[in-house]
Amino acid sequence: MTLFPPLNPGWLNGWLPLVIFYASYFILLGIFPKETVARLYDNTGWTEGQARPAKIGLPFALAALILIIFIPLKIDLPVFWIGLVLALVGQAGFVYSLHSFNITPLGEPVTVGLYKISRNPQWVAFAIIMIGFSLMVGSWTVLILLSVRVIMNHFRILGEEHALEIQYGQSYLDYKKSVPRYFLFF
Repeated sequence: MTLFPPLNPGWLNGWLPLVIFYASYFILLGIFPKETVARLYDNTGWTEGQARPAKIGLPFALAALILIIFIPLKIDLPVFWIGLVLALVGQAGFVYSLHSFNITPLGEPVTVGLYKISRNPQWVAFAIIMIGFSLMVGSWTVLILLSVRVIMNHFRILGEEHALEIQYGQSYLDYKKSVPRYFLFF
């Protein structure tokens, strides 16, 4: 891992895993009913203060993604293989979480699949994927930029959970008591 790895456009760069991740994401969004996609991106009931952290974290994520595109994959280093495993595990969790979200009837909070062990499995999986990508390109800078995004997402999630409390009432409050926000104890 280096702080500033050289940027070198090429075929074996971080854009490869990014394309695979985003292609699978957009394919799922294309397959899902429009109501599911609208629900996935619904931010009604949020105040500007609740939405602001996502806006603050977005430039950091975009900078990280641009760096990933132009940094060669470190295939010859063990850190690449660790990152690949993390990215694949995260990808599987992300797809499974989206599937669980899709099969949950509208008007009910999502509580099936990985939502039984995390109230935010999509975000947990996304963070794992991005850590994996950071390791695959061997960049501390990418990891730091993505960490800012993850921290900002935490505050975004607090706003999202407040909106879900209003939307679903007691059923969501009961769910919050029984399932951790992220994973196991956190």
